[in-house]
Amino acid sequence: MQRLTILEYKHYRYLKASLLLAGLAIVAYVFHHPAVGANGGTWLGYTLGIISAAIVGLMLWFGIRKRQYRGAGVLQGWLSAHVYLGTSLIVIATLHTGFQFGWNVHTLTYFLMMSVIANGFYGLYAYMRFPRMVTENLGEDNLDTLLLKIADLDELARLSALQLPDEINYIVHKARQETRIGGNIIEQLSGRQKNCPTSVAVRNLRELGKNLKGTQPKLHRELYSIMLRKETLVARARQDVMIKARLGVWLFLHVPLSIALVMALVAHIVSILFYW
Repeated sequence: MQRLTILEYKHYRYLKASLLLAGLAIVAYVFHHPAVGANGGTWLGYTLGIISAAIVGLMLWFGIRKRQYRGAGVLQGWLSAHVYLGTSLIVIATLHTGFQFGWNVHTLTYFLMMSVIANGFYGLYAYMRFPRMVTENLGEDNLDTLLLKIADLDELARLSALQLPDEINYIVHKARQETRIGGNIIEQLSGRQKNCPTSVAVRNLRELGKNLKGTQPKLHRELYSIMLRKETLVARARQDVMIKARLGVWLFLHVPLSIALVMALVAHIVSILFYW
């Protein structure tokens, strides 16, 4: 039986609830005609603002308590609500503003909220896609075993190259010393190393093998096979690092953005209660 995702939880219970909530907000906004024009200070603006703040509070509560939920079903239900109710804020909070924006704490709060939601969409993609990518890429291996296999192939390549010309020894040594798994943040996020020494070695070995004689062609074929296997393992290892780096970027941004949203929301509410 196919496993249901968080988006399908309880036959889309929270999607239906969020659509109903957003739909009611739209209908109320369409039929609401305040004399001063639509804005956050009307009775509807206050109502939508309270609903938006309550949803934000619920989203933050989930982030705090998610490790304490017992049972996959409970966690899945809360995460489904987190996704759909968070998405409904795009409509509800926007209508709360009355489309009135400016250089103030109120617009800042709205901007931070939309940033958290956008970042959350990426997190949802990561949640749905990355585990499958890891499984497809690693199979029964993990990063440590891949690195061990790469090290073993490096040693095999070194021994095979000893009986071949110095030029071949040089590129094999260079591939061993300069091939990086991970590297800087750009290389981690892209899963690539510019001018990867291992890939360069594979290309050069293909050309250098044309002029060999005697027993060297056989040794060259064995070396070339070893370097091809290494190139494949290096790509898989970089793919694993890339997935973890991209997930890490999401977590690195989501928490600070959420904290900034809370601070701005508090300032927004205080300014309305005491200075509006």
